Amino acid sequence: MRMQSVIRAIYPAQCVSCGVQTESDFGLCGTCWRETQFIGGLICDKCGAPLPGEDNGELVHCDECMTIARPWDHGRAGLIYTGIGRKLVLGLKHGDRTDLARPAALWLARIARPLVNERTVLVPVPLHWTRRVRRRYNQAALITHALGREIGATVCADALIRTKKTKPLEGHSREQRFAALADAIAPNPKRQQYIVDRPVLLIDDVMTSGATLAASTEALISGGATNVSILTLARVVKDA
Repeated sequence: MRMQSVIRAIYPAQCVSCGVQTESDFGLCGTCWRETQFIGGLICDKCGAPLPGEDNGELVHCDECMTIARPWDHGRAGLIYTGIGRKLVLGLKHGDRTDLARPAALWLARIARPLVNERTVLVPVPLHWTRRVRRRYNQAALITHALGREIGATVCADALIRTKKTKPLEGHSREQRFAALADAIAPNPKRQQYIVDRPVLLIDDVMTSGATLAASTEALISGGATNVSILTLARVVKDA
């Protein structure tokens, strides 16, 4: 305790967004918390997007998920991909802010628990090896490992592999995204025993069209998973 007090005196806890001093580690200051659009209330059961109206316990779907076939069972997201939420995701993804995986896991733990049981395996969306070498880490895998520790779930970080390198999908249409990811993700034959006959919670940093998550889900099902649900740190929402 004394050593922790000394460390805290030298390195006080800071807001993970703006850097101002906070009372606890791995959190947001009051101002950034109020400005971060966490998702709650009535949501789409397939992608986690917030919906107008009150949550009365019924499963509802957004317009997008009613028109696009989703191969997974349920979907949840922690926050809307805008403002501070977007800043945090980009910091983790491109800014070497690997420390953000810990608060991300803390935020996601509450919504993840109803989607898992004692047999569920947590699996991240994979990066192609060339992109992982350039970035030095897979941000989805960092979140997955941190979440696994937080909720006590099994993690298989390399259950999926990218079989071909795809160009960055930012700015592409929905159709282009789905076409680019056709046959781009497959189950890892060296890890298939970890997902056969087990439910999987598939994890990524952000959902836009759902193309990457769909390709990953189909690979998991073809690899023997009994069912797949998805969890993302953020969800792109129209007019957010």
